[in-house]
Amino acid sequence: MTDGSSTGDAGAAIADRHRVGIVVERRDSDNPWIDATWRVADILPEPPSDDTRRPLDSGPGWRRDYVGSLEVELFKRETEAYKVNLSQEDPVLYVVLRPGEDDDDEEVSPFLATFSPYEAGDYTESGEMIVDAVPAPAVVVAWAAAFVEAFHVDQPFKKRKQKRKEDSATGRNDGARMRPGHG
Repeated sequence: MTDGSSTGDAGAAIADRHRVGIVVERRDSDNPWIDATWRVADILPEPPSDDTRRPLDSGPGWRRDYVGSLEVELFKRETEAYKVNLSQEDPVLYVVLRPGEDDDDEEVSPFLATFSPYEAGDYTESGEMIVDAVPAPAVVVAWAAAFVEAFHVDQPFKKRKQKRKEDSATGRNDGARMRPGHG
């Protein structure tokens, strides 16, 4: 089911990595500026032993390709993000695809698979990457839930105290009140 190293005593049997296979779909576009659109069509909970890129299915104006595998890695300090994802009715894996830059590059290549919505959001900011949320396979959801159960520690909310600035002209703190008849 999983591979990678175990983490800590509490979760000695829970691996922090799981490899998944990525299937993408290419659809021809009517847009004069782009030839096609790409999206992640499926996540394979166990990638095939032959990890080479290959076509899987096609039809008029579309095709599906297996593009390889990615390793999903979980981190103890990110469990809050994983809890957010697990709280959804249907948890997802976020897959980041990198468009090819040169003519001899593949049109898209798998770059990252993450269970963290916060990490996925970081890749949407540049507009260069394709980020898709794809329903996570049940085995991956169960693995992430077990990881969160073993390693999540609620952090108590600490309200920060506002520091007062000293008014350099008067030598007083901002907000200090002057009493009538003094000063």
